[in-house]
Amino acid sequence: MKKIAAGTNVFIYPMPVVLVGTNVKGRANFMAVGFVSRVNAAPPMLAVGIYNKHYTNEGMKENGTFSVCFPDARLIEKADYCGIVSGRKVDKSTLFSVFYGETKTAPMIEECPLSLECRFVQTVELPTNNLYIGEIVASFADERCITEGKLDIQKLNPLLLTMPDNRYWTVGAFAGNAWEAGKGLKG
Repeated sequence: MKKIAAGTNVFIYPMPVVLVGTNVKGRANFMAVGFVSRVNAAPPMLAVGIYNKHYTNEGMKENGTFSVCFPDARLIEKADYCGIVSGRKVDKSTLFSVFYGETKTAPMIEECPLSLECRFVQTVELPTNNLYIGEIVASFADERCITEGKLDIQKLNPLLLTMPDNRYWTVGAFAGNAWEAGKGLKG
């Protein structure tokens, strides 16, 4: 198959849609984010990329904690809304049942099937975004999303984002087991 130039505005798939939670001026705030990834095994760390002008940046700096909540497809309308409006103008915490874990300052969403509570580790300032690295200090999952003691992605049913077409998706079919599928090629 012939390869064609696809430009540089390329995104890595899948991109989970998450709601990043921070307390800003004493109030819970949530922002929809597509730039999120696990970046360290032990201790477990993840990174979120947030446009440097967004209100959520204030909460990241204010408390040194944040949450990463994974909405499922049932929450598409509220998750999308959290990416459309600013917490400077709208109290988005009223959309959800908010709870707190160990840190007491990272707001999480009861309706999300998975929420990760993070302690701030480092900021990398990029030309347009701030990359926040946080250590996962606790996780909270709905019981219904656990199969044999592990998170079940099909039960979690996370929202996925594709860009630059700006579309939401859900998870497709199981394809194979990691670190097993290629064993037949070992010599």
